[in-house]
Amino acid sequence: MKRDLTVLVLGNTRTTKPSARGGIGCSSDVRHRLACVLLCIICAGVLPAAEHQLKATPKTVVIGHYSPGTPPVLRIQSGDTVEIQTVSGSPVSLEAVGIRKDEIPAALYAIQAEVKDRGPGGHILTGPIYIEGAEPGDTLEVRILDVRMDVPYAYNVFGPSTGALQEDFPYRRRKLIPLDRQRMVGQFAPGIEIPLRPFFGSMGVAPPAGRISSAPPWIHAGNMDNKELVAGTKVFIPVHAPGALFQTGDGHAAQGNGEVDITALETSLTGRFQFLVHKDMNLRWPRGETPTHYITMGFHEDLREATKLAIRETIDFLVSEKGLSRDDAYMLSSVAVDFSLTQIVDGKVGVHGMIAKSLFRR
Repeated sequence: MKRDLTVLVLGNTRTTKPSARGGIGCSSDVRHRLACVLLCIICAGVLPAAEHQLKATPKTVVIGHYSPGTPPVLRIQSGDTVEIQTVSGSPVSLEAVGIRKDEIPAALYAIQAEVKDRGPGGHILTGPIYIEGAEPGDTLEVRILDVRMDVPYAYNVFGPSTGALQEDFPYRRRKLIPLDRQRMVGQFAPGIEIPLRPFFGSMGVAPPAGRISSAPPWIHAGNMDNKELVAGTKVFIPVHAPGALFQTGDGHAAQGNGEVDITALETSLTGRFQFLVHKDMNLRWPRGETPTHYITMGFHEDLREATKLAIRETIDFLVSEKGLSRDDAYMLSSVAVDFSLTQIVDGKVGVHGMIAKSLFRR
């Protein structure tokens, strides 16, 4: 719990007056505030948040599922930061589209050979990470501090049993897309360049019970495929199991809303994440936040129901966080909130609402 005090102290702009009993106090002078903060931290015995690193190896990944029964591969404290490596694809498929073996992460070959417990989904997810103090009913805040593309290529693939138009494309195709990481564009074809905005398609915690596929998103977040969740953004996820058990993977260099052929610019990413446990946020569904927007989400097999969930989450947010009446929240959702199709191909359709922070002047 002392680590939480670090955030509270650093976030407090008030100062204290000298103690009447002769104790150490702080001046209200701005020049003394930093010294006061440091003194408070020392007196309270607060330790700085720790930095961790988690590589993708056969012993640190899960293939195809989220579960409260998966043993954690790393334990951290609330406030700690973790650099997480993820990998994507199969070596055979990458070689088939022309990638040299020395350009394919060695971890992919090891994972392919050694990890036998798989499914029911197909994503390679690094984790789980156990966050001390996280309990069912809490909320895990995941701050996405940085996202790095580890390889100079991405791929896109569709098949006869996946995607939105299976009847129109009853065959399999793979395409290699070279990535120019200096100019931040993907070279899709001559004269066609895709702006790169790398993000993790899947970020989630353990569900309430059972082993579930990594493919559909749900109340545990998971395969949200939300292209807004780039570096500098946050996602808030309801906790359903002790320690939360966070996993991430499914790296994307870029994606269109809808992800209609079932893949994006699939690639291997490394990200830096900070994890904070909130005891006073009782969320039912994941939420997000960017520098310019709040994001609400809804996931359901039916598009209309997913949209209703996202609208209801928007109304709940506007009532609880912005003090609107439910009537006004419903109206504002109609006149100022953009609801977009996150993806339509993951079993549960995703819809997200984008609430501009510029709407709120106070």
